[in-house]
Amino acid sequence: MITISQLTELLGWASAINIAYLFLATLMLMFMKDKISAIHSKIFTIDKQELNSKYFDFLGSYKIATLVFIVAPYLALKIIDY
Repeated sequence: MITISQLTELLGWASAINIAYLFLATLMLMFMKDKISAIHSKIFTIDKQELNSKYFDFLGSYKIATLVFIVAPYLALKIIDY
């Protein structure tokens, strides 16, 4: 059985990993967008202009999912763990 302390620690590490991935993905899209767009447009046969919108949607959805399902429960557990 997992304790509240273990769950808090798990969510804390999951938050750190997900935020680091979000930061890395954002940096890669900022500095390597041309190379990444070329690869993705060939693989998925999508126009490069449409890819920009899809990248933005991905980063936004990932950020919201991370905040709602990882960071918010972690903060809630930290608040009640006095």
